[in-house]
Amino acid sequence: MKMSEGVEWALHCCLTLAWVGNDGPVPTSRLAAAFELPSHYLNKFLQSLVRAGIFTSSAGAKGGFQLAKSPEAISLLDVVMAIEGDEWAFRCTEIRQRGAGCLAKPNDFARPCGIAAAMQRAETAWRKELAAQTIADLIKASPPSGSQRMKQWYAGYSS
Repeated sequence: MKMSEGVEWALHCCLTLAWVGNDGPVPTSRLAAAFELPSHYLNKFLQSLVRAGIFTSSAGAKGGFQLAKSPEAISLLDVVMAIEGDEWAFRCTEIRQRGAGCLAKPNDFARPCGIAAAMQRAETAWRKELAAQTIADLIKASPPSGSQRMKQWYAGYSS
């Protein structure tokens, strides 16, 4: 399964807003500069987080983004789904019933496809794991220097 770079960008922005966003909205340009990302492209992902209720946004000279929820209330699955959508990665199209499958007896396909079932179990486990981890967990797992470095960089950038 391959995810877009937007998932990484969004998760880092969630951490950044948890660390520095308490003083008000953080503009896209500052978030982009923190990671040397293209501002206009990053903004598309940030807007997806707003639509999902993970971020709030405000317009204007003092506008930008803030977390809409506490870090404990934002799961990694919330962020992944906001960026990637909620479609399942594997989509069974029942190819087993085509070609040579046309020769099968009707009851040969009474049971769900074993491949589809295995893939669904794996993705369910993956989603469950992402749902069990939050932005607060990422904060706890980050070295203190990460938070300090971001706060220091942001304070210097906004001066």
